Amino acid sequence: MKLSRRHVLKLAAGGVIAAGFRPRAEAADFPTKAVTVICPWPAGGSTDIEMRALAEATGKHLGQPVVIENKPGGSGTVGAATMAAAAKPDGYTLAQIPITIFRLPHMQNVTWDPLKDFSYIIHVTGYTFGVVVRADSPWKTWKEFIAHAKANPGKVTYGTPGAGTTLHLTMETLAAREGIKWTQVPFKGGAENTAAVLGGHTMANADSTGWGSLVDAGELRLLVTWTNQRTKRWPNVPTLKELGYGIVSNSPYGFAGPKGMDPKVVKILHDAFRKGMDEPVHLKTLEKLDMELFYKGTEDYVKYAKEQTEEARKQVEMLGMLKKS
Repeated sequence: MKLSRRHVLKLAAGGVIAAGFRPRAEAADFPTKAVTVICPWPAGGSTDIEMRALAEATGKHLGQPVVIENKPGGSGTVGAATMAAAAKPDGYTLAQIPITIFRLPHMQNVTWDPLKDFSYIIHVTGYTFGVVVRADSPWKTWKEFIAHAKANPGKVTYGTPGAGTTLHLTMETLAAREGIKWTQVPFKGGAENTAAVLGGHTMANADSTGWGSLVDAGELRLLVTWTNQRTKRWPNVPTLKELGYGIVSNSPYGFAGPKGMDPKVVKILHDAFRKGMDEPVHLKTLEKLDMELFYKGTEDYVKYAKEQTEEARKQVEMLGMLKKS
């Protein structure tokens, strides 16, 4: 059967109209398959452990599995950058958003804009940071460690999860305060960082609580934490704040998808993750890692991203790390 040009145009127009309704149908049906959340750190670290517990808890509220995919590198930015560049904004690919997503654009040329390339969904938690050394090291306190660094300029090495991370910038802020010079050794994540200090390749490890079980086992010594108050798990360890630095650092994070996501899909994801956050399996994991809930809904998270981007610029400029325009 031959179709007239008019019929062809009508059918084509109908297809366009139908296609126009397709996103709404997808939003109504979402999700119909597993949702992947990219963890930009290696398996076994505190972020990976927390995200897997939250994925398990969230899956039953979402009605589909939530799968964690590790893509370490770039000081925690490879995951979100990869998602922003390649993933469809359909809600099936999300990523953790570490503070470095807001900070690195001020330090170097990057492929993403933190305020334009992401659909922010929900803010979840923050870390407990601290500095550990081997248990057989000569430094029993943070004061002794600083004294050694002053007496041996440039010889003290410390590991971090990457250049530009909160761990790196805070350690350099401390060095500036103390008038010392030490050397950062960047790794892809906490597991590598911890292995390096255990093996004697670095003198100290500045990271989140992936090292916790080794501190409890007596293999590592925790010199200081960066929390507002002493932790419940290690109440004998002082904070930077009480030692007179006035620094509290926890590098909080949440999850986002690529730009252009349907707000209805964003709400479905937000609501499922919010319920998952309060599930026992997630709360117990946070307690084990000495992490706390730090919830922000979608609208507040967008505002927070703007605040963090500006705050990061000021911090980078203060340390003389601002990229040249």
